[in-house]
Amino acid sequence: MSRLLILLITIFPCTVFADELDTGDTAWILVSTALVLFMTLPGLALFYSGLVRAKNVLSVLMQCFAIACLVSILWMVLAYGLAFGDGGSVNQIIGLGNLMISDISIGSMSSLAPTIPEIVFFMFQMTFAIITPALIIGGFAERMKFSSVLLFSALWLILVYAPVCHWVWGGGWLGDKGFMDFAGGTVVHINAGVGAIVAAVVLGNRRGFPDMPMTPHNMALTVAGASMLWVGWFGFNAGSALASGNAAGMAMAVTHISAAAASLAWMTCEWVRSGKPTVLGIVTGMVAGLGTITPASGYVGPLGGLIIGISAGVVCYFATQYIKRVLKIDDSLDVFPVHGVGGALGCLLTAVFYSNSFGGLQSADEVYSISSQFGVQAIGVVATVVWCAVITFFILKLVDMMVGLRVKEDEETEGLDIVLHNERGYNI
Repeated sequence: MSRLLILLITIFPCTVFADELDTGDTAWILVSTALVLFMTLPGLALFYSGLVRAKNVLSVLMQCFAIACLVSILWMVLAYGLAFGDGGSVNQIIGLGNLMISDISIGSMSSLAPTIPEIVFFMFQMTFAIITPALIIGGFAERMKFSSVLLFSALWLILVYAPVCHWVWGGGWLGDKGFMDFAGGTVVHINAGVGAIVAAVVLGNRRGFPDMPMTPHNMALTVAGASMLWVGWFGFNAGSALASGNAAGMAMAVTHISAAAASLAWMTCEWVRSGKPTVLGIVTGMVAGLGTITPASGYVGPLGGLIIGISAGVVCYFATQYIKRVLKIDDSLDVFPVHGVGGALGCLLTAVFYSNSFGGLQSADEVYSISSQFGVQAIGVVATVVWCAVITFFILKLVDMMVGLRVKEDEETEGLDIVLHNERGYNI
């Protein structure tokens, strides 16, 4: 009998060890990790750098690159443990332990992703932690000191991102309430959007805004970056299934449908109102569609993806107009109306389109109430907005006291590339 068991193990190793390690799942999450990092470097970096004026192109690229480096180290040293560690008596609020990822060994598996090595899960989640503070750059572009950017990003990762991540995905109170956020509607997009608009208000508008035109200096860079974001987002959403199966496939499909629908919806709104469709409009609509479908991507079907995408294009377009033209807040690259509003909208619509009545992925035997789940989603959205707004404001004031937030007026006029980095993006 023992010889027979040994023979079976030799012939069918994947079957025997399926609950411990799945090489297919591992390979998919390795690819997804690379795709999500690709979203920041070079995707977001190029997208943002094309949107600013030529005198600030390098400053944006530098900020994205430096944040990627800084967050990677902080994630290893402290933030991963805060987000996904066992907090014991305070686990509803924050995780603890696992400093320097000391609890991760070559053979350790994550309870949250039992078919892949924990070090792979650690790396996948690191890429989420990288892109979130990088998104906030768009709220204060062209006017914050580089030293302040680094200090703010470090504190924000620890005090805002890690706690919300733990609430939703790490065993915290929102997850326990049944809050649905598949790939980061609250953790990434609402957090980044709220952080950006608070930063925009605290720093104040750029010199000349809104009277002086501040048009993007290189739309080719922006389109290239946007295209990279679209491709990388498949790792973002489909990778969040943490396995290579049906859930990942559906998440990829609805992500693409939503992005396409939102692009056309935003373009149409702009075309009707201004008479001409713009490249900036169609790519911004795409980003809005991607951000809005993110929390719902693992819960809805193609119909939900289509309606969420159309809703994202229309709602985020008018939110952008309202922030810029009515409130006159200089959220330089529209982070709040695109990511903040989009993330909140997606979280709320998840409750609706998860229902099998609307083609969602609700199981046939699952008792589900749209109204009840909508209430849970609303609680999660409000809690994230309040926490992020209050703590971000506190961090900005602290950074201002320590090193100052904003460059001098003459330095802003000259451009951050020369003033902060002694380099030019273009020497022609």
